[in-house]
Amino acid sequence: MGFERAVVTGGAGFLGSHVCEALLRRGTRVVCVDDFRTGSVDNLPDDPRLGVVTEDVAKPLDLLGNVDLVMHLACPASPLDYLRTPVDTLKTGGFGTLHALELARRKDARIVIASTSEVYGDPLEHPQRETYWGNVNPIGPRSVYDEAKRFGEALTCAFRREYGTDAGIVRIFNTYGARMRPDDGRMIPTFVRQARAGEPLTVHGDGTQTRSLCHVDDLVRGLLSMADCDHAGPVNLGNPEEVTVLEVARKVVELTGSTSTIEHVDAMTDDPRRRRPDISRARELLGWQPEISLDEGLRRSFDRHLVG
Repeated sequence: MGFERAVVTGGAGFLGSHVCEALLRRGTRVVCVDDFRTGSVDNLPDDPRLGVVTEDVAKPLDLLGNVDLVMHLACPASPLDYLRTPVDTLKTGGFGTLHALELARRKDARIVIASTSEVYGDPLEHPQRETYWGNVNPIGPRSVYDEAKRFGEALTCAFRREYGTDAGIVRIFNTYGARMRPDDGRMIPTFVRQARAGEPLTVHGDGTQTRSLCHVDDLVRGLLSMADCDHAGPVNLGNPEEVTVLEVARKVVELTGSTSTIEHVDAMTDDPRRRRPDISRARELLGWQPEISLDEGLRRSFDRHLVG
């Protein structure tokens, strides 16, 4: 499916900037909407078909002209960011999603809402299927992100039911790649920064908690596949290969050739013990699955400057 003009909220962020590039490669004109609190203009390509609107999505979006695709990616995704700005995170996840949906409704556009594996909380089902309702602490510190995304999903479904909005939901699992900030706070950029500086790699808890790590190039393919269809979702997008945090730390030390040691620090509050997506729905509906192994993805990321 071809789109003439797309709006990407959070388009200057890590994931959003890759989506902007991918759409431009398709020949789509792109409007990046970002307030640059966690994104950077340096992430954006120099392309005359890319427009930039500096705006907080928690405020109504009023854009002129035709729009036939909205990719709603705006929201702090790093615990460091959303724990520092809890109220703003809730506003972005709530009001921001409302305004993105209203824009799509006015423009009669397809909209893809970026939700998260965090809606499953600390899951009691493993691997996590889209039919699982989750195990979320609604008053814990992480709830500002988790519950904002859960509310965003409910809002998206309400727009689809009441107004017939062509809206789809993807639940994104841990993603990594070029353009993650060194001070992002997420696992891989933190480990890479520490390894390059020769500092101990700080592993929260005993390191046996698991994650599924998907390279950003794979993830963007999945997002655009969701844009190209009319499915409502939710659809899990992530790598079903499960690795422990300790394994990831050792792999980063090995691949960077660092002399860093590994240091265990206090576990994070409500940190999920296990995370692994069931991607059967993505395979069936989108014909999508990850193709890039963790070793290959990390090498690509190092070559393309994973951080900084």
